[in-house]
Amino acid sequence: MHVLSLEVELHLPQCRSLKDKRSVLKSMIEGARRRYGVAASETDHQDTWQRAQLGFACVSGSAGHASDMMDEIERFIWSFSESEVVETRRNWLEVD
Repeated sequence: MHVLSLEVELHLPQCRSLKDKRSVLKSMIEGARRRYGVAASETDHQDTWQRAQLGFACVSGSAGHASDMMDEIERFIWSFSESEVVETRRNWLEVD
């Protein structure tokens, strides 16, 4: 079993309220869940208008498939013109 997580730091320059921010993030989170079947959530900066962190997690039978899935999710997030990706981080779950 292979578990890979992806953290994405975003800047949302066009958002002028938390309501604007939630609208943008909802389409990202729900879209990733529907398209790729991953767990997805806003994980930090919930009270900041123009900043967000999203977290995604994938469980797969092969490391290559998990990595390919996260590559697709990254491209999906980059496709949103309302946001700017500041940083991404990947973490593998190590099983003893």
